[in-house]
Amino acid sequence: MSAAFLILDDNDVFASTLARSLARRGFRPTVAHSGEEALEAARRERFDYATIDLQLEKDSGLQWVSPLRQALPEARLLVLTGYASIATTVQAIKSGADNYLAKPANVDSILSALNHASGGERTDEPVPPMEEASPLSLERLEWEHIQRVLAEHEGNVSSTARALNMHRRTLQRKLAKRPVAR
Repeated sequence: MSAAFLILDDNDVFASTLARSLARRGFRPTVAHSGEEALEAARRERFDYATIDLQLEKDSGLQWVSPLRQALPEARLLVLTGYASIATTVQAIKSGADNYLAKPANVDSILSALNHASGGERTDEPVPPMEEASPLSLERLEWEHIQRVLAEHEGNVSSTARALNMHRRTLQRKLAKRPVAR
């Protein structure tokens, strides 16, 4: 029997492409475009694997890691994001994710990350050399701090704005912008 794979991503193109690639490899993919939809699917079916997009249209994927972990205790969970930060990585792992992977990610890197997280077979791919660490820009530090505080307040923008001592609309504008490069 093929393994069931849950994809939580609001990007239709990415989700359908990943689902087709997984189906070609023998998985049974199910796509959910919201956290509520993913949780409902997890209640109906037992999934072996799940990917969770960090930035969903309405909310943060981080707030769905813990409920999905509770609904799928045996599944291997992978958080995918286009905006990787140390704070969100730590929060995702603490919430129950097995691994965390920055986009763009193809099906090979996703499966590798899931297998590595589970203690499965490691691939013999060469490890890329580490980039020399450079200090983060102020804009990037601000973005990571906002993401950390947002995760601490479970995605609630109003309480995050109060904690950061900024107007809610200002925070919403900052969240709508894409993070700057390191």
